[in-house]
This record gives sequence, C-alpha cells and structure tokens, in this order.
Amino acid sequence: MEINKYIDHTLLKPESNQDQIDKLIQEAKKYDFASVCVNPAWVSYAVQALEKTDVKVCTVIGFPLGATTSAVKAFETQDAISHGADEVDMVVNIGQVKTGRFDFVEEDIRAVVNASGRKIVKVILETCLLTDEEKVKVCQAAVAAGADFVKTSTGFSTAGATIADVKLMRQTVGPDFGVKAAGGTRTLADVQAFIEAGATRIGTSAGVAIMEGKKTNDGY
Repeated sequence: MEINKYIDHTLLKPESNQDQIDKLIQEAKKYDFASVCVNPAWVSYAVQALEKTDVKVCTVIGFPLGATTSAVKAFETQDAISHGADEVDMVVNIGQVKTGRFDFVEEDIRAVVNASGRKIVKVILETCLLTDEEKVKVCQAAVAAGADFVKTSTGFSTAGATIADVKLMRQTVGPDFGVKAAGGTRTLADVQAFIEAGATRIGTSAGVAIMEGKKTNDGY
C-alpha cells in the first residue's frame, strides 16, 4: 500500500502565504503525494511549480460554506481548470440539504461536473452537520450527478471525518466510487483506519508527519 498516493496534501487556511505554499509544494514533491490541495488563487502557481512531477493540483469550489449559487460554482470550476487544476472539491449547498431539496442538491453538483471538463470532482458533504439519512441522500445525488468522489468535510466546521461516516459513504456509493476522508487525520494509524473503512483518498495537512511516523495536533 503506497500511503503517499492516498494523500491530498492540504493548505487551505485563508492566511496562508507564499512561503507556506512553497513549503507545501516541496513536501508534496519529496513524498510524491497524490495532490496538493490549495485555494483557487494559488492554483496557477502550484501548477507551474509541480509541472515536472506527477503530483496533481486540487482546489476547492464554493468553499467552505457551499452557499454560493450553482452558476458561481460552475464559473469557479471553469476558472480553476483554466488555470490548470486537475481536481476540484466542491461543497454542497448544505442549507438545501437541510431543507430536504435533494433535487436541487443533485443539480448543484451536476453544474460543477458539467463545468469540470471531465476533471475529477469530489463532493464535500460536511458530515458533521448532517443526519445519516441526509448523508446517504447526498451521496446518492453525487453518484447520480456524475461526480467522482464523495468527501466528508471541509475541515472548517465543527468536526472532521469519522470512521462511521466513511463506512456509511462507502456502503452508499458502492465499491467503485471515490471516498475521501478529510479533517482530523493526523497519524499513519488514522490513515490506515480510514482506508480500511473504505476511503480511497485522505485530505490532510499532516502528510509529512504521517509519512515520518509522527503525530501532530496542528492543522487540517
């Protein structure tokens, strides 16, 4: 198992500066992570810096609230991809999920999928705010809309990924759909537990500590 290729090495704090982004990129090169995950304003910079590597550039859409309109999410997706993004992680409209408008949620996801140009689309549920029934219905909407992954969390709400949520999401989407555990993954044991539960990607800012067998309480 190549743990490094499960990891989206992540830095999404609003105060992140260029030196910190440079450090993220150098770490991603050293450990050959699956991707770096950065805010849209850093996409073109990261793409250029990672040009001669197989590390992908992932960014976030409608982040972290999911409350922008579908048209804005679609434009943000097109813009990110025009700057070289390989993958986009979009936040669902959580308010519409809580209202029970899953037809709207599916179309919101589809707007991003259609704008993605067949790039990888991950759908962030923000599981800590949802009931199990809502989690299942959002996962079903993501599959129906043509996305590639469901993802637990933004890392900006009240809690991150749990084993129970990853298991539920895997059970719902089936064996061939992506599941990303994000938020609170800080050790190699955490990563292995999430993979065993069904995760195929891990979003974390602790990638280096994980690869070095250390533990950190900092970050995402």
